[in-house]
Amino acid sequence: MKPMTKLALPALAVAGGILVAVAGTSLAQGESGARAETAAPVAKAFVGDPEDPGTWRLPVETFAPTKAQTRMVSASRDELIDACMDGKGFPEWTPAPDLPDLGGTTLTDWRYGIHDAQEAQEHGYHPDPAAQKAYDDALARDKSGDTDRGALRSCVDQADGGVPRLAVSPLVNQIGGYSYQTAREAPEVQKAFQQWSECMKTKGFAYAQPMDAAEDSRFLTADKATELEKDTAVADVACRDKVNVEKTWFDAEARIQEQEISKSRAALEEQRAGIKTAVAKARALD
Repeated sequence: MKPMTKLALPALAVAGGILVAVAGTSLAQGESGARAETAAPVAKAFVGDPEDPGTWRLPVETFAPTKAQTRMVSASRDELIDACMDGKGFPEWTPAPDLPDLGGTTLTDWRYGIHDAQEAQEHGYHPDPAAQKAYDDALARDKSGDTDRGALRSCVDQADGGVPRLAVSPLVNQIGGYSYQTAREAPEVQKAFQQWSECMKTKGFAYAQPMDAAEDSRFLTADKATELEKDTAVADVACRDKVNVEKTWFDAEARIQEQEISKSRAALEEQRAGIKTAVAKARALD
């Protein structure tokens, strides 16, 4: 199995425990308690630790399932499907395991690139080898494909009627993709990119934009980080910190998302209600 790509991409999709990066990335922490479940959301950006992009939250995440919600619904659906398959004469069937995080652990963690100097020094742009092994091992344990597809399809349809599947909606993904790309072109972000490039030149590296370094073909094709990759990544993080690349990009993207959310608020609220319904049905099975 080919290892997962090293870079976090600007996606918001979360399904079946797999965080599809934009992300290999997970979504920010979810609400807790009955009051949080019923309160009208305020679609605003949130910054936990200003020095840690992994604690930031984009406005559109208000309308996406959290990692905890996704895993709870997935677990409930797995139980329904497992019982159904057992009843159809396939007791050996087991659901695919939830895949562990690889790379960024929240949507914003690696969304704008790497930011941890220690990780850059140890792994360059590659994931932690231990995390990569855990991910690959989980993939290898997936035996869900070794069964009767018709029976499985029937059981999945039955589970859909009990606990609807939970995934990030196309509209949320559309807003997330659009805001990411559009924010890259914002004047203040382009200025930060230029300052970053100038900083990198003083360290002996020639790249036009921050993502160019991580996407260097010499690093993408390597099984593990070379010394050149590590040196590049360390310089990358230092220059990012110096000119505030991540926060500048995040602020621009959050502003764009707020504008886009205001155009589709009714549809987004409907999708958020669907998330609450799926979560409530999953809880009812506990």
